[in-house]
Amino acid sequence: MLKKFINYCKDCYDELAHKTTWPSYKELTHSAMVVLSASLVIAVVVFLMDVVFKNCMHFIYSLFS
Repeated sequence: MLKKFINYCKDCYDELAHKTTWPSYKELTHSAMVVLSASLVIAVVVFLMDVVFKNCMHFIYSLFS
């Protein structure tokens, strides 16, 4: 049982250290900027939808009050 676990750990290390391709700093910063930009755009869209729905509901409630 312990030998299986040790082999598993060795295989995991071997895969991470030798078989995995890690992004360069430039690729990493570019990907981070894409995610940040997309997050900001989505946040603005959700904010605008919230404002529109709030105003629509306020208008509808004012008709029935």
